Amino acid sequence: MKWVYLMIAGVCEVGWALGLKYTDGFTKLMPSILTIAGMIASFYFLSLTLKELPLGTAYAIWTGIGTVGTVFLGILLFKEPIDIVRLICIGFIVVGIIGLKIVSPH
Repeated sequence: MKWVYLMIAGVCEVGWALGLKYTDGFTKLMPSILTIAGMIASFYFLSLTLKELPLGTAYAIWTGIGTVGTVFLGILLFKEPIDIVRLICIGFIVVGIIGLKIVSPH
């Protein structure tokens, strides 16, 4: 379950990061509530993960999922720039996430 919780935490991380774009500095009520709920859920599921995984591994994967997810959603939803160097760097993050998963205690 630790990996499922970590994936949920990462998806919630993407959700609240995306939600920040819609809060208008936390002046819009519903986007702000949803963003804060995403933050709480993200931290909650990360905390469950930390019962079984090392802090450094869990945190790196959590932020990596958040980074990769927000970059791709930024490209898809907000027409943020796509260039080869940016995609290569994101690829390195993905490789790091996979590497940490492989070498983590089971």
